Amino acid sequence: MRIVAACPCARSHGVVAGLPLADARALLPGLISHDADPAGDVAMLHQLARWCVRYTPWTTPEDTTTDRITAPFCAGAGVWLDITGCGHLMGGEENLLHDLLSRLSGAGYTARAAVAHTPGAAWALARYAANDMPLVAHTQQSCDTLPVAGLRLPAAMLDDLHRLGLRTIAQVMAVPRVSLVTRFGTQLTKRLDQLNGLLSDPLSPLLPTPPCRARLAFAESIGTRDDMDAGLKHLLNDLCAVMEQASEGARRLSLLFCRVDGTVAEAGIGTSRASRDPVHLARLFREKLDDIDPGFGIEAMILHASEIASLSARQIETVVNANTDTDRSGLTPLVDRLANRLGPVNVARLEARASHIPEQASHHIPVMTQREKSETLSQPPALDGEHRPRTERPVHLLPQPEPIDVMAPLPDHPPVLFRWRQTHHRIARADGPERIGPEWWRQIMRHDPRAREPRDYYALEDENGGRFWVFREGPYRPNHTPRWYMHGLFA
Repeated sequence: MRIVAACPCARSHGVVAGLPLADARALLPGLISHDADPAGDVAMLHQLARWCVRYTPWTTPEDTTTDRITAPFCAGAGVWLDITGCGHLMGGEENLLHDLLSRLSGAGYTARAAVAHTPGAAWALARYAANDMPLVAHTQQSCDTLPVAGLRLPAAMLDDLHRLGLRTIAQVMAVPRVSLVTRFGTQLTKRLDQLNGLLSDPLSPLLPTPPCRARLAFAESIGTRDDMDAGLKHLLNDLCAVMEQASEGARRLSLLFCRVDGTVAEAGIGTSRASRDPVHLARLFREKLDDIDPGFGIEAMILHASEIASLSARQIETVVNANTDTDRSGLTPLVDRLANRLGPVNVARLEARASHIPEQASHHIPVMTQREKSETLSQPPALDGEHRPRTERPVHLLPQPEPIDVMAPLPDHPPVLFRWRQTHHRIARADGPERIGPEWWRQIMRHDPRAREPRDYYALEDENGGRFWVFREGPYRPNHTPRWYMHGLFA
């Protein structure tokens, strides 16, 4: 068993990473040891990366498989922060570093931090700079005196460099590149170029960068529901104002609560239509906030729209028309509340399809799903001289047509009596037929199992007032018994 990490007091007595545990106890008899928990360390590192979004939306934990020195025992992993354009929000980059380290220290963490012109330079300065103070450096020369370990190289390559007498980054850069490539391959020169900004060193954020974001930091931590509601109202007003200028609306919103202990709580909502109404959005968040535990206090709240859509200004009509979106828009708040309470997949709506087959003219999709612009017609547009269907559509359409037994005076006439689900219905009135033809592109493919025959639909009313929508499948042919089906019920 070996030491993975040691506190400053243990390091002052010679206990360092990589030392066998027996030797460490010989150096320091009162040594207190704990089992390492790599999985827990990775989880905590991700939690810290989420907490760091209070400074910038572009944060990600260090990839221990590529960013760290591949020695068996090395320094602890860190968190990348891309603070480009964010330093002025904290009064400058130095103030941002001081605030970051002071908050981490208050939460019980020991950390070092640095700001540099490239990720590789910041990584090296944070670990191998001479002093422990937060460092802001924007020049290439700031890394010249650092050890070669700051280049994020494998342990075997570091040993070879030390045997050659190359112990600092400046000494390595003084060697001709041809010699470096011949002796060490391209990995060493790649790290040098990344350090100097000659080669890109991309970072993938832990969370997708939101297109719209609002942040609110508190001078003193909050912990009551009233303070959380007030903070949410402030954030919604700011975010909705930004979306209004961009003619956009939010489809999904996430609210992050950064606690003083370094943990993050999150609440999310979704809307069936793009919205930038702060009152409506606050009402959707109201139930979500009941499950938020402020812990020891909340020091910052961050609201970001993870999904937005175009939402241009619309003229409000003075007379409500049932055939326009003005009347249906009144249901949007109710639909959003039901979807956020019951779950977005448990509230569905009908989406029209460009098909004239009744059972294929619409389908159920979750209400939060973005509408498809390509499928907006339940029937193809009428050609010149083409007549619209004469029969009305039923209120309730069966999932699949059900066979019925029919008595008709002639094969091509409406029925006078039919039996459906063991019940006889004597017809008093009938309207039809309305012929719905098959999909011609399937008809020309004779082996297509989805090919159908023409249907003749009738609207029937029995003697008890029940109204039904039935059809006869296939055209009338001599010596052929037509097949009849029940397809829908009228109100």
